[in-house]
Order: sequence, then C-alpha cells, then structure tokens
Amino acid sequence: MTAFWTEPDYDDHELVQLVRDKKSGLTAIIALHSTHLGPGAGGTRFWHYPEPKDAMRDALRLSRGMSYKNAMAGLPMGGGKAVILAGEDKQKTPELLAAFGDAVDALGGQYVTAEDVGISEQDMVAVSQRTKHVSGLPTEGDRAGGDPGPFTAMGIYHGIKAAVRHKLGKDSVKGVHVAIQGTGSVGGGVAKLLAQDGARLTLSDIHEDRARELAIELDAEVAAADAIMSTSCDVFSPNALGAILDDEGIARLDCPIVAGGANNQLARAHHGEQLAERGILYAPDYVINAGGIISVTMEYLCRCHGEPCDINEVRKRLALIPGRLEEIWAESDSSGVSSDVVADRMAQKLIGR
Repeated sequence: MTAFWTEPDYDDHELVQLVRDKKSGLTAIIALHSTHLGPGAGGTRFWHYPEPKDAMRDALRLSRGMSYKNAMAGLPMGGGKAVILAGEDKQKTPELLAAFGDAVDALGGQYVTAEDVGISEQDMVAVSQRTKHVSGLPTEGDRAGGDPGPFTAMGIYHGIKAAVRHKLGKDSVKGVHVAIQGTGSVGGGVAKLLAQDGARLTLSDIHEDRARELAIELDAEVAAADAIMSTSCDVFSPNALGAILDDEGIARLDCPIVAGGANNQLARAHHGEQLAERGILYAPDYVINAGGIISVTMEYLCRCHGEPCDINEVRKRLALIPGRLEEIWAESDSSGVSSDVVADRMAQKLIGR
C-alpha cells in the first residue's frame, strides 16, 4: 500500500490509520478528514478490495464526503470513515468485529462508527460490546436508531421530488420515470416510496433476483445491471457503489436528472462540470443522502445525554434536505458553476477549509 499522503484523494486528512490484528485477521483503515465541527462520524464499509490501494481510496474519499455531508446537514460532527478489507469469501467473525471495536475505542471518541455497505445492525451490536463510540443500534417504539438505510431512502425520496420540481416543473412524481440502480436497503426503499406516489420505475441490481422480486411487488420494469445507465428516463437514481459518473458513464446517460444515494458518484471533480454541460441536473450525493447520518447522529447524541431520540426530530431534519438542494441549484443557475462545486464550496466554508 503506497503512502496515503501521496494519494490523489488525500485532502489534508487529520488521521489515517492502518489497523492490523493478526489473531483475528483484521485489516482495516480508519480515516478522519476533519473534526472541526465535532467527532468524525461515518459508517464502516466491509468489502473485498482486489487491490489494497482501492481500499485506501475509498477511505479517503468517503471520509472527506462525510465531512461535507455532516456540515451541510447542520450536524455537530466531523467526517470519518472506516473500511474493513474483507477476504474473497466476505466472512466476518466475532473476533474480527471485536478487534475492530477495540480499534475504534482506542481513538477515544475521535471517531463514531455505524453501518455502511456490508455491515449490519447486528454487526454494530457486536462492535458496541467493545466501544461506546458506535451508533445505528437496534431500537424499540417510536425512537430514532437502528438501520440508517430507511432514513437515507426517505431523504433521497424528498430530494428526487425537489429535483423533479426544479428541472421538470412538476409538483408530483406521478408518471415520472425513475431508473434506480441498486435495490438494497436504500435503493429499494426509494423505489417503494416513489411507487406509492405513482412514479414509473425501472429497477436494476447486480443481484438480478432481488431487482426482479421488487419489480414484481411494485409493478416496475427491470433492466440489466450493465444497461440501467443507458435507460431513457426522467431521473437516473444511482444507489449502489460510487465513481460511476466517469467519462463513459456520463456519455451513456439519457436523462435530465441524476439524484441518488450512492456515495462519491463523480469519479473525478471535472465530471460534475460534464453533467452541467449536458444540461443534466445533479443532486450532490452527500446532500441528498444525508438521511442516514442524520438518524445515526441524533441517536448517538441522545444516547450520550441519556435521552431517547424522538423520531419526529429526525423527520424534521430530513424534510430540510430539499431546501438545501434548492439553495445549491439556485446558486448554480445564477453563477453558472456546477452544483457539485457550489456544494463543495459551501461545505468547505462550514468546516473552515
């Protein structure tokens, strides 16, 4: 693994730590981008990386994205992220999760972790046996907490409706064609919410059976994983892994709006400008997908104060996402600067960069 400070995605990160525990087989990277607003908060990703440099790239990009996401969501948290390098079999053991919890705890509260790709609610319960600096834990009744996926989906749903109003001049998504890439916890949740409003849906997932099963439930169409980006639609909603909006991906798009929950959708900075040049309205990912971290943060802060977290407070904060997007798009329209750059500048100002 090359020195992290020579990586193109290194952005003056405050801490980048390689964690190795030979006994449990744990290899992980914990990256803190900024703690200007508070402890670095962001989930843990459990993924098999064919090349270790890809894991470092993910940790650096995702932690920076969390700094921006938390700042733009008005949360008193900085940006952090962890990635656990899984084997090809993607097997997790109690010993591995315990060792990771110890690594988080050793940072003394600088980093607060939660679920991300490949990590479940029960995994976080296991980690919580070793550290209190964890969120996304199971909850009961009308309290915020647990899997952040549904809250992320709700925020994206609000954001898509805002994009449709802004770009298409429609106050409803009824009949609006949305092509959804990824039908897991987040993408599937977005699909269900849009279906309730009468949107026309095309679904795709690398797990074809999952997409097909959901399509039957929602009376939606199905596209192959390698064809969804070329689908002619009103909204393309990426909700799987990131960096899909590169030169080739953008050239394939046949839509006026890109609005989805995948992190780091733009492969490189100039790809936001490419979308703008094509007249495609882009919802900056870390603004539209902030629902999960809003839930996780409110849960964590309430627990620190020994109080239950009211889910209605989370819902109120989710309802602010469209207004933030509208502010970004209005500035982009008036200045001619692409929406991703506008959002980055706003976030950088908030974190003192």
